[in-house]
Amino acid sequence: MSEAKLDRRAVVAELLRDPGDLLVVTGLGSTTYDAGAAGDRSLNFYLWGAMGGAAMIGLGLALAQPSRRVLVLTGDGEMLMGLGSLASVAAMRPANLAIAVLDNASFGETGQQPSHTALGADLAAIAAGCGWPATVTVDDMAAVAALRPRLRREPLFAVVRISAAEVPRHLPPRDGARLASRFREALNVTAN
Repeated sequence: MSEAKLDRRAVVAELLRDPGDLLVVTGLGSTTYDAGAAGDRSLNFYLWGAMGGAAMIGLGLALAQPSRRVLVLTGDGEMLMGLGSLASVAAMRPANLAIAVLDNASFGETGQQPSHTALGADLAAIAAGCGWPATVTVDDMAAVAALRPRLRREPLFAVVRISAAEVPRHLPPRDGARLASRFREALNVTAN
């Protein structure tokens, strides 16, 4: 894996720019902080403490809301924990779901230990092997900008290689019941 220099906050700010009615599910830790820093909104569903579950929650949401675009934004550590979900999503083939993995090649929430992607695991290749129709790996901001519209129209699995540098935490709301209620209300409002 090449040495990534991309700033995670800049990447997420670009991916979530002008989200409209995009439904966003974030994984444990830094992707939640990054999405909150890009702009807390009621159509963001933050997973606090549900490591490995973001892709499956995104799948359920995409199946339940087939006319809505769903973006799962997660990290390499969480995606590695939930590898089976890649096969489940590919088997179900929801046309309205995309997953973007921010890959810093480390387990950031537990002390920056090298993740399997630092040791050679290729998440895009794994997703392709599971049957995903399109996968991509990007490592520069021009490619991130080009990725944003694709995530909103294709069933795409994307890996964005980012710097492992720590950035200050930006904590969006953490009350799970409040977040679920807020998200459900927003789904009803934007559907009408």
